[in-house]
Amino acid sequence: QVQLVESGGGLVQAGGSLRLSCAASGRTVSIYTMGWFRQAPGEERAFVARITRNGEGTYYADSVKGRFTISRDNAKNTVYLQMNGLKPEDTAVYYCAASTYASGSYDYQYRYWGQGTQVTVSS
Repeated sequence: QVQLVESGGGLVQAGGSLRLSCAASGRTVSIYTMGWFRQAPGEERAFVARITRNGEGTYYADSVKGRFTISRDNAKNTVYLQMNGLKPEDTAVYYCAASTYASGSYDYQYRYWGQGTQVTVSS
């Protein structure tokens, strides 16, 4: 089992940047595909990005491609989401998640979840 804790959220103006971190404890994250999801008020949770176990493969939702970058440091048991060019529509609670699948963009494929961190982008 692994416990995930997100940090780095906050309030930022449109066009700004934030870097989210997801610190894991328990089992090493190196055995998991790691993903970021987000949930805006009144909407379902949506896939944002994922990264393979060794960090060599990444995949993004079309809405964030070219603006967000997912990375991981398995030695630090941490996953990151660098968010640049933020837009008001990026406002949401962002969740880190761990999956035993080799790939996947659906939340049912992720077994472990953090509590989330709020990102608010003002216009």
